[in-house]
Amino acid sequence: MARVGSIRGSRTVRQLALSILLGTGALAWLMVLVSCGYVALPFGWTINFPGFTGDAPPANALQEQITLPPGFSLDVYAAGMKSPRLLLFTETGDLLVSTPRQDKVWLVARDGDGDGRADGTRVLLDKLYLPHGLAYRDGWLYVAETDAVLRVRFDPATGSVSGSPERFITGLPARGNHWSRTVRIGPDGKLYVTVGSSCNVCIEETSKRAAMLRYNLDGSGEEIYANGLRNAVDFAWQPGTGALYATDNGRDLLGDDFPPCELNRVVAGGFYGWPFANGNRVPDPDLGAGHEAQIAASIPPAHGFGAHTAPLGIAFYEPPAGGSPAAFPAAYHGAAFVAEHGSWNRSRKSGYQVVALHFRPDGSIVEEPFITGFMRDEKVSGRPVGVAVGPDGALYVSDDYTGTIYRIAYSAAGARNAAQGQWPTASPDPLVHLDTTTFSALRARGEGLWNANGCAACHVAGPTPAVVYRPLAGLGERHTIDSLVAFLRSPPPAMPTYPLSDQQRRDLAVYLLATYP
Repeated sequence: MARVGSIRGSRTVRQLALSILLGTGALAWLMVLVSCGYVALPFGWTINFPGFTGDAPPANALQEQITLPPGFSLDVYAAGMKSPRLLLFTETGDLLVSTPRQDKVWLVARDGDGDGRADGTRVLLDKLYLPHGLAYRDGWLYVAETDAVLRVRFDPATGSVSGSPERFITGLPARGNHWSRTVRIGPDGKLYVTVGSSCNVCIEETSKRAAMLRYNLDGSGEEIYANGLRNAVDFAWQPGTGALYATDNGRDLLGDDFPPCELNRVVAGGFYGWPFANGNRVPDPDLGAGHEAQIAASIPPAHGFGAHTAPLGIAFYEPPAGGSPAAFPAAYHGAAFVAEHGSWNRSRKSGYQVVALHFRPDGSIVEEPFITGFMRDEKVSGRPVGVAVGPDGALYVSDDYTGTIYRIAYSAAGARNAAQGQWPTASPDPLVHLDTTTFSALRARGEGLWNANGCAACHVAGPTPAVVYRPLAGLGERHTIDSLVAFLRSPPPAMPTYPLSDQQRRDLAVYLLATYP
C-alpha cells in the first residue's frame, strides 16, 4: 500500500496541482498503478481504483458471491462486448447496447428458445464517437455521442438500420472529465440530453456543461432545461406522476464520506447547486464563497446516495402487461433501480451494487440494497452501469468491467419473505441482527451525536413556540439502519445536513431506531 504525505494547501494550490495531474494524464496512470491498493496523495486526495476491466467470475462463483432478496436469481444473459453501458429494449424484445470504448452499438437478440440467454449478438452501428445514450421513436433510433446526437432509420421487426446515420444535433461540448452523453424521449415528445461537467469542480465556459438540454425531435428548439447537474449520467420519468429523476455524481477530493452522490427531481429551469454547493446546499470549499444567493436558491437532492458510489443507470419498474413468470412482486412495482458503478476516490471502496429506491406515500425515498457482492474485501468483480426492465418483467443490468449483461428474474416458489403489496424490510425489528455489545456501542455513540448536534430542539416537544416540533415516533416501521443512513446523508429541507461520516450516521440511526421504534 503506497502513501504520500498528506499536505493541506490553499484552494489555488489544490486546483493548480489537480489541473497539472489531469493535464498530463498522470491521474489516469495512477489509477492503473493502484488498482490493487490505494494511494493517499497530497491535500488528502485518495485514489483506490479497481481498474478498467476484469474477468467475469465463473458461474458457480457468481452464484455464491452475489446476494439478492429472497426469490430473485441472477444469470448471465449476454457476454463478450467490451464495456457495455446503456440499454434499450426494442418493440420486439431485442436489446440494444452501447459500447463507447468500441465506438459501437450492438443488438443482442431476444431469447427465442427460452433458455434465459440471448440468442446472439451482432454490431448494429460502428465507427461512432463514444456512443452512450439510446432512444427510439417512430422508426428512428437516436444515439448520443460525446459531441452530437445522431439518428438513423431502424426497423425493430428485422433488427436492422437503413440509410446513413445523420448527426442532426451538433455542438455539444466533447469529452472532458465526464464524456458520456445520454438521450431520452420525454412524455412531451421532446429529446432530453445530459452533458456532464468538464472537470471535478470549476466554472464552466459553456452553459451546455453540467446541464440537461431539451430539443424538438427534429433537433430544433435547443434550450437549457436544468443546470447545476455535475454528471447526470442517466434519468427516467416516474410512472403515474411523470416526475423526472436523474442520477448525479458528487464531486471528488473532499474525503471518504462527502459529498453524497445524488438523485435529483429535475424540473424546468431548476438549478441543482454544482459547482457552488454539494448535497443539501452545503457550500463548496473551493467555489462556494460569494455564491450564497445561488446556493440558497438551489434545489437539494431528492435522495442522497453514499459518497463516491457513482450512481449511473436508473429505471423505474413497471410489470409487463398480462403478467410474466419472471415479473417482480408488487413490493417493487414503481420502485426505481439504480446502478452504482463504484468509487475510486475513497480509502475503502463503496458502491458496486444495484439499489432499489422505494417512493413512499409521504414523499420519502427508502433505499434498499438489491444486488450486492460485486465488491467484497476490496476486490471488484463487477461494475454495474445500465439498467432496463425487459418485456418479460426481468431486470437487465450491464457491467462494463466484465463485459456482461445480467438478467435478474423473480420466482414466487423461491421467495420466503416477499410480502405482496408491502414495502420490503429486512426484519420486523431493524436492530434484531445486532449483538448486545455492538448495539450498546452504536447506541451510545449515536446518543452523543444526538446531544452534540442539538437534535432535541426540533424533535422533542418543548416550551419554545418558535420551533416547529417534528415527532419521530414509529421510525422502526418506516426505516432500516441502511435506509435511515441514506436519509441522513441528504435530508429534505428544512432539516440541515450535518458533516457526519457514514459510520456516525449509522451510530445515530441505531440510537434513533432504538429510541423511537
